[in-house]
This record gives sequence, C-alpha cells and structure tokens, in this order.
Amino acid sequence: MKSHWLAVGLLAMTLSMNGCGYNRIQVTDEQVKAGWAEVLNQYQRRADLVPNLVNVVKGYAEHEKEVLTQVTEARARVGSVQVNADDPQSLQQYQEAQGALSSALSRLLVVSENYPNLKADTGFRDLQAQLEGTENRITVARNRYIQNVQDYNITVRKFPGNLTAKMFGYQTKPSFTVENEKALAQPPKVEF
Repeated sequence: MKSHWLAVGLLAMTLSMNGCGYNRIQVTDEQVKAGWAEVLNQYQRRADLVPNLVNVVKGYAEHEKEVLTQVTEARARVGSVQVNADDPQSLQQYQEAQGALSSALSRLLVVSENYPNLKADTGFRDLQAQLEGTENRITVARNRYIQNVQDYNITVRKFPGNLTAKMFGYQTKPSFTVENEKALAQPPKVEF
C-alpha cells in the first residue's frame, strides 16, 4: 500500500512539473541557444569569405588600400569581440563590430564598381554572389534567433511559467536591436 501511494505521489509530482512550464522553459532556452549558434555560424561564413574577396579586389585595385585596410581591420575587430548572447553589453559590442564590417564591405563593393575588369572577373562575381547569399542567410538566422528569444521571453514572463522561471533563476534574454534607427528612416540614395 505504501509503494502505491509513493507511485501516485511521484506521478502527481511529474504531472505538476509538466504543468508548471519548466519543460517549456528548457525547450525554448535550447531553441535560443541553437538560434544563436546559427547566427554565429553565418557570421563566421561571412568572415571566412571576406579575405578571399579582398584578395581578388587587391589584384585590380591596388591603390584602394584604404578601403581594403578598413575591411581587414573590421573583420579583425569582429574576431576579437567575445560575445555572450545572454549579456546585452557584449551583444551590443558584437553588433557594432558586425555593423562596421557590413559598412566596410559596402564600401568595398562600391569601389569595385570603378573597375570594369573586376566586375567581369568570374572569381569576383562568384565571391560577391556568395557574400550576398551569406548576408541573406545572416538575416534569416537573426530573424529566427529573434523569434526564439521572443518565444523564450514570453514563456518566462507568462503565468504560471513566470513562477517557475523565478524559482529556477531564468530571466528574459536580450534580442538583436537596430544599431541606428534614425538611419533606417532615411530612404537609400541611388546615384548613377
């Protein structure tokens, strides 16, 4: 009889743990971690492509050393930032470094417009297509990460999961933010 009540007690405890949101918190926390890993993977892919792109451009634009140097330095800054997705300050530093790299790459691609032979080079076009594809992959990975963080944050803030989250020390996680919202309000200028 005593073992019967013990089994009933264990079953009741298991069912109550399932209803308190603990398992959901674990699932969403792992989704956030996996989403962040994918963001880092896509940023690494871009960082790996940059030296190849710079070397191809160097062959055609030797006197554009300043732009090439900026791209190389921006890539180095990205590699030196230690990022922790749970720390808003390190996440902000990482975003700023990635923004600087994006800006330097944009300048590099503008420089390439001045060299018709470079634009016609198959290696350059292939690398440029890879870089454009990588930028799209980064966008998709960031969007998935943002969604994962949103799901997690809702889980740890919504009743009864918020009680469980507080009991086990789970807190909301920071998401990606836009570096300069005012700049986004301005339409891009296209000049020919």
